[in-house]
Amino acid sequence: MALSMYDVSVPVFIRALTNLSAILEKGAAHAKAQGMDAAELIQTRLIADMDPLPAQVQRASDAAKGCAARLAGLETPSFPDTEATFPELQERIAKTIGYLKTIRPEQFEGSETRTVELKLRHGPITFDGKNYLLGFALPNFYFHVTTAYDILRHKGVQIGKMDFLGAPPR
Repeated sequence: MALSMYDVSVPVFIRALTNLSAILEKGAAHAKAQGMDAAELIQTRLIADMDPLPAQVQRASDAAKGCAARLAGLETPSFPDTEATFPELQERIAKTIGYLKTIRPEQFEGSETRTVELKLRHGPITFDGKNYLLGFALPNFYFHVTTAYDILRHKGVQIGKMDFLGAPPR
């Protein structure tokens, strides 16, 4: 059986977001166990010119829902970037997963050649669907999931590679 554009996107996003949710749970538990103000952990960034934890979760959410919508030929849903607590970040992830679960494989038919145009700060960029998914959307998504993981690990949260990878897919 051939791998489809749907197979290498929507289930992959859902799995990684589920793992990110579990990592955030460990972050919240760490803050509580250490007597740390959770806001301190939430506002952590790896370096001054990088965004803090909430923005990393928001960008991962945006990458997942935006990719799925574009490849399915749908309007990309807009979620306001207002999350400032662990429960709010969890809700953002749950809302993103909920949206992804509404997308059906048949909506991706022909998506490998669908034109995708992104309006970025430095100007628009155009892809065919396959190159958008494999060369932009997935790497961008994993950049932000990894950065969220790295922020929490940097602050001493006891997480490891298996937290990032999660249970083996079936």
